[in-house]
Amino acid sequence: MAGYMVWWLLAAVLVGAELLTGTYYLLAVGLALAIGGVAAWWGASLPVQLVIAGVAGVGATMLAHRLRLRRTPPPAVPLDVGQAVRVQTWRDDGTARVDYRGTQWDAELAVPGGARAETMYIVGTRGSTLLLADRRA
Repeated sequence: MAGYMVWWLLAAVLVGAELLTGTYYLLAVGLALAIGGVAAWWGASLPVQLVIAGVAGVGATMLAHRLRLRRTPPPAVPLDVGQAVRVQTWRDDGTARVDYRGTQWDAELAVPGGARAETMYIVGTRGSTLLLADRRA
């Protein structure tokens, strides 16, 4: 079997495996192997083929990584942020018990020593504890 056929067969295997993963990294390496096959088809020596495939692999992998980072959605803002809650009781340590979404939750002031009111606004969460402020975030 000719050298370029081996390169292209390996490229086809990696592109086929990429169809199962969907990460684009195997596609990048498969493309690099196909380029190595083209170099073999043109009659380049084995060391030259390996260098060409290696450089193409690094470049294609970097491109795939950049594309993946660009497609990653920004972190979602929790849906609770900005919602008003009714405070049941305030404790001396700045924590509270609030009514929210039909049940009672533990809450604490986002800024220690901040203003306390009967109606507060959620500005964040820490685990299952709501962080409150007297104004919307």
